[in-house]
Amino acid sequence: MSASSSVSPATYRAGVWLAVLAAFGFSMKAILVKLAYATPQAQPVAPITLLALRMAFSLPFFIFIALRESSNSRPLSPRQWLAVLALGLLGYYCASIFDFIGLRYISAGLERLILFTYPTLTLLIGALFFGQRVGRREIGALALCYLGIGAAFAHDLHTSADSLAVWIGGGFVLLSSIAYALYLAGSGHLIPLLGASRFTALALLVSGLATLTHFFLAQPVAALVQPWPVYVYALAMALLSTVFPVFAQSAAIRRIGSGRAALIGTLGPLLTIGMGWAVLDEAMSLWQLAGCALVVAGILRVSRAG
Repeated sequence: MSASSSVSPATYRAGVWLAVLAAFGFSMKAILVKLAYATPQAQPVAPITLLALRMAFSLPFFIFIALRESSNSRPLSPRQWLAVLALGLLGYYCASIFDFIGLRYISAGLERLILFTYPTLTLLIGALFFGQRVGRREIGALALCYLGIGAAFAHDLHTSADSLAVWIGGGFVLLSSIAYALYLAGSGHLIPLLGASRFTALALLVSGLATLTHFFLAQPVAALVQPWPVYVYALAMALLSTVFPVFAQSAAIRRIGSGRAALIGTLGPLLTIGMGWAVLDEAMSLWQLAGCALVVAGILRVSRAG
């Protein structure tokens, strides 16, 4: 794939590396969550507590971005505020809490594969609610993705001592992917009006406030007292798997375009499976690798169609 004539080779290479680093950062999230859950302590850290710590560390950065991007922009209309509120709750609150719950039950590799179905789910949502056409290429992509999920699911069911946990965890992560796909489908109508950085920062502010509200309603304040490794993992999630990849992905898109950046993002499942094997000692099998290949092939097919 060559750089376009309007982009210098150095700029193109920088964009590619930024997209690779963004994919790596996003892929680390599941590993960091699993490490936090495995921290020795009397009570395992609750998903909402871990998510609240992640959001608390991330919020200052997104408050700064929201203020900077809004300073010289037109104020949002009430209808736009309602849309930002709804999409923020879907995309970074519901999707995150479902994902964190699911990771208590399934491997990081299977989580990333299920979560990576969001582009195909976005296609289905577009067809169901926005009248977008789904052709044979998209149907083929859906088939590849879900065959891949089936292969990875078979691997986890075979290696897990508790098959019910695999079904529960897989169900929660699928809900996470559906919530994120709904967020993407809706954000496509707001980003051209508000700008990508401003919209993302506002959506993350909504999500962060919702997460902290959920925490204070569901947990005592004393639940924030955790062993120091939990704080380290939560801070790493905030900086390396939230703030940094969001900016790196935006910078990559500016240099090489959204299509190429999305294609490079398909490295995500393979990176998570590899890190799960190396860091978490998760089992790796031909079934899992075959599932990863099928899911990535499906996403590539969708990306080329788009």
